[in-house]
Amino acid sequence: MGALTIRSIDDEVKEKLRVLAARNGRSMEAEVRALIEAAVAERPEPERGLASQIRRDVEGLDLPEIPEPDRSEMPRYAVFD
Repeated sequence: MGALTIRSIDDEVKEKLRVLAARNGRSMEAEVRALIEAAVAERPEPERGLASQIRRDVEGLDLPEIPEPDRSEMPRYAVFD
Protein backbone atom coordinates (compact mmCIF):
# COMPACT_ATOMS: atom_id res chain seq x y z
CA MET A 1 0.00 0.00 0.00
CA GLY A 2 1.34 3.44 -0.89
CA ALA A 3 1.90 6.44 1.33
CA LEU A 4 1.05 10.06 0.61
CA THR A 5 2.31 13.20 2.34
CA ILE A 6 0.35 16.43 2.02
CA ARG A 7 2.09 19.65 3.00
CA SER A 8 0.94 23.23 3.54
CA ILE A 9 -2.67 22.59 4.51
CA ASP A 10 -4.41 25.71 5.73
CA ASP A 11 -5.00 25.65 9.50
CA GLU A 12 -8.72 26.29 9.02
CA VAL A 13 -9.02 23.35 6.61
CA LYS A 14 -7.11 21.12 9.04
CA GLU A 15 -9.44 22.12 11.90
CA LYS A 16 -12.54 21.41 9.80
CA LEU A 17 -11.06 18.04 8.88
CA ARG A 18 -10.41 17.28 12.56
CA VAL A 19 -14.04 18.12 13.43
CA LEU A 20 -15.37 16.05 10.51
CA ALA A 21 -13.22 13.08 11.55
CA ALA A 22 -14.46 13.35 15.14
CA ARG A 23 -18.09 13.44 13.99
CA ASN A 24 -17.51 10.29 11.97
CA GLY A 25 -15.61 8.56 14.78
CA ARG A 26 -12.39 8.30 12.77
CA SER A 27 -8.86 9.56 12.99
CA MET A 28 -7.93 12.43 10.69
CA GLU A 29 -5.88 9.99 8.60
CA ALA A 30 -8.83 7.61 8.23
CA GLU A 31 -11.11 10.53 7.37
CA VAL A 32 -8.75 11.76 4.64
CA ARG A 33 -8.48 8.21 3.30
CA ALA A 34 -12.30 7.92 3.15
CA LEU A 35 -12.62 11.31 1.44
CA ILE A 36 -10.02 10.42 -1.19
CA GLU A 37 -11.58 7.01 -1.83
CA ALA A 38 -15.02 8.62 -2.29
CA ALA A 39 -13.59 11.28 -4.61
CA VAL A 40 -11.96 8.78 -6.96
CA ALA A 41 -14.67 6.08 -6.84
CA GLU A 42 -15.94 5.13 -10.28
CA ARG A 43 -19.33 6.56 -11.06
CA PRO A 44 -21.45 5.94 -14.14
CA GLU A 45 -21.22 8.68 -16.73
CA PRO A 46 -24.34 10.84 -16.40
CA GLU A 47 -26.65 11.09 -19.38
CA ARG A 48 -26.38 14.65 -20.59
CA GLY A 49 -29.03 15.11 -23.27
CA LEU A 50 -32.34 16.85 -22.60
CA ALA A 51 -34.32 13.78 -23.63
CA SER A 52 -32.33 11.64 -21.18
CA GLN A 53 -33.01 14.11 -18.38
CA ILE A 54 -36.74 14.17 -19.17
CA ARG A 55 -36.85 10.35 -19.35
CA ARG A 56 -35.13 10.12 -15.96
CA ASP A 57 -37.56 12.67 -14.46
CA VAL A 58 -40.73 10.89 -15.62
CA GLU A 59 -39.51 7.34 -15.07
CA GLY A 60 -41.73 5.57 -12.58
CA LEU A 61 -44.54 8.12 -12.75
CA ASP A 62 -48.05 6.74 -13.23
CA LEU A 63 -48.87 8.54 -16.48
CA PRO A 64 -51.90 7.85 -18.70
CA GLU A 65 -51.33 5.93 -21.91
CA ILE A 66 -51.48 8.20 -24.96
CA PRO A 67 -52.77 6.40 -28.07
CA GLU A 68 -50.91 6.69 -31.37
CA PRO A 69 -52.80 8.88 -33.84
CA ASP A 70 -54.20 7.31 -37.01
CA ARG A 71 -51.86 8.50 -39.73
CA SER A 72 -53.27 6.49 -42.60
CA GLU A 73 -55.09 9.48 -44.09
CA MET A 74 -52.44 12.09 -43.38
CA PRO A 75 -50.51 13.50 -46.32
CA ARG A 76 -46.91 12.36 -46.60
CA TYR A 77 -45.71 15.76 -47.70
CA ALA A 78 -45.92 19.29 -46.41
CA VAL A 79 -48.42 21.70 -47.89
CA PHE A 80 -47.39 25.36 -47.94
CA ASP A 81 -49.87 28.05 -48.96
